[in-house]
Amino acid sequence: MAVRWLCSLFGKPFDGGKRMDHGVPQQQHQMEQQQQPYHPQHPAMMRLYEVQKEVESLGPQVCTFSGMQNDRDYKRLERELTRLLLDVDQVDTEGKPELQGARKRAAQEVEGLLRYLEENATHPSRLAIEELSNKARQLIDERVVVPQRSGGVTEIGDDLVDTLQELVLRLTQVKTEGRVPLRKARYRALTRLCAVQDVLESRTQQQTLSLPLSGETHESVNRINQVMVKVSVARSQLVALLMGLSGRDSCAHLSRILTEMQVELDALDVSGNAAIRNYRKQVVEEINGLLKHLDLEGEGEDTRRYDLAQNNSIREIEAVRAHVSHLREGVLRHCYMGDLSFRPKAELQSLLTHLDQVDTAKNPCIREARRRAVVEVQAIITFLDLREALVCRQPGPSEHPSHRSVWLVLGSLSDLQAQVLGFDGKRADKSYMMLEELLTKQLLALDAVDPQGDESTKMARKQAVKFAQNILNYLDMKTDEWEY
Repeated sequence: MAVRWLCSLFGKPFDGGKRMDHGVPQQQHQMEQQQQPYHPQHPAMMRLYEVQKEVESLGPQVCTFSGMQNDRDYKRLERELTRLLLDVDQVDTEGKPELQGARKRAAQEVEGLLRYLEENATHPSRLAIEELSNKARQLIDERVVVPQRSGGVTEIGDDLVDTLQELVLRLTQVKTEGRVPLRKARYRALTRLCAVQDVLESRTQQQTLSLPLSGETHESVNRINQVMVKVSVARSQLVALLMGLSGRDSCAHLSRILTEMQVELDALDVSGNAAIRNYRKQVVEEINGLLKHLDLEGEGEDTRRYDLAQNNSIREIEAVRAHVSHLREGVLRHCYMGDLSFRPKAELQSLLTHLDQVDTAKNPCIREARRRAVVEVQAIITFLDLREALVCRQPGPSEHPSHRSVWLVLGSLSDLQAQVLGFDGKRADKSYMMLEELLTKQLLALDAVDPQGDESTKMARKQAVKFAQNILNYLDMKTDEWEY
């Protein structure tokens, strides 16, 4: 390895040691030594080799670091790389060009790591991840952690769960440009936020832990009730840990406490009482539900968790999307020819069923990938439905003029949807801006329709507005450059 690296520093290809022929005559060997003036044992080369070994140990740490500039590990890596850069600068090259070239390449390697470290820590996507994480942290602190620490009641409503779900969705849409540190940061933020969401959702309907049995039923019930109260406290502590709001506690400490609760419950004598046994089982399940979220400290260290290119579920979704793309091309081709006989709705419905069965493993990125595939299928289905409705429409003489106006807009929307389905460009393209403008004009046309009190027109206009907005959202989704 050392010889290979030294050869790279001098810009020479590594030949596997073929130049080191020990059977040549001494005179020829001396001539070759004259042609190779700097032996790897030269002091300058030895020092550069020592730097290279340190760079090899720091490189993987830099390439997978997913934190911010104020993190302790960032400052440590920056300090060590800066020290190596100074060490390289102090190497005495004796004014020799080849040594100077080797030192320059070593310095460039260290500078490259420093630059990569800083770029990832200050990347706009990394800042976006941190901003969303801070919003979630502040929300959880105000609504869950602070009330629990002050001895109050933690109110967990649907609005809190919905806000967290919106933050999860926004996190999945943060672009990482394929950078491992950004993918890792996004994945770690998502796993923690989804874990908190899971804990809170289980408490949405039941704000306090139930105590279904009276202490007078059996002496063990009082002990179980006490454990239930401790579990309620542990739940808030877990949420604080996951969101980084607990400075003193650790996942290992909370795991130990919950395990002790389990041991205490196992030691209880329920004397064959089925009701008490079921009650204890309920509490044990509550504890197990919290324990499963306590292994997140090392979550994200394995690249297979956040680099989803080889994930089986993603492959399954991509296979469905390829099939959908083929069907979409067929639908549009027949549509342009005026042939409405090609209606693969049954096939599209089967694809929706297939997507519904894809295992997301509670991974928010896989869930988002599946959601997008579902939207692609539904866009084709709604296009086919509207085309069929337009063909089969037979307006009567008593049709309200406003109702007719809505159908005229729907006809225009159907033509625009065909263009959107076939669009394969970017937001900066003129065709994108033209489609967006035309769709907006159709929304304005619907807004200008006066129902004049006609209920069917009101309903039709409302559905047409929703349909136009769905087309705009689909166009936006196709061009937002989302990635796994």
